[in-house]
Amino acid sequence: MFMGEYNHTIDSKGRLIIPSKFREDLGQEFVMTKGLDGCLFVFPIKEWEAFEEKLRSLPLIDKNARKFSRFFLAGAAVCELDKQGRTLVPGTLREFAGMNKEVVLTGMLDRIEVWSKDKWNENNSYEDMDDIASSMQELGLNI
Repeated sequence: MFMGEYNHTIDSKGRLIIPSKFREDLGQEFVMTKGLDGCLFVFPIKEWEAFEEKLRSLPLIDKNARKFSRFFLAGAAVCELDKQGRTLVPGTLREFAGMNKEVVLTGMLDRIEVWSKDKWNENNSYEDMDDIASSMQELGLNI
């Protein structure tokens, strides 16, 4: 399980240090792809395979299903860690997420999200958390 928030930087070659707390669960190889809200998703291979199966189950004749699958699959890349715990973030994914230097990595149970620091700050102010918490009851989450 991934949890926590870590601030890091991407170097001039596009390499990102993966926090040591994430490395064991992530494994040596993993999948990085476009994520929702302008971040990147990083999945351990096992979790990616489970996600792939869900995408396979979507009906091919449904236009939104095709577009949804395309969004995640077209940008996906198998990545690996080097001896220093770094990975190369593909240029197309850095561009998609607006990553230049400062990034935030967050643990999200079965995946890691990687955000540009600016997008993290603009998308994750928690001023409306009471309203959001109330709406979670409709989805079956009671705290």
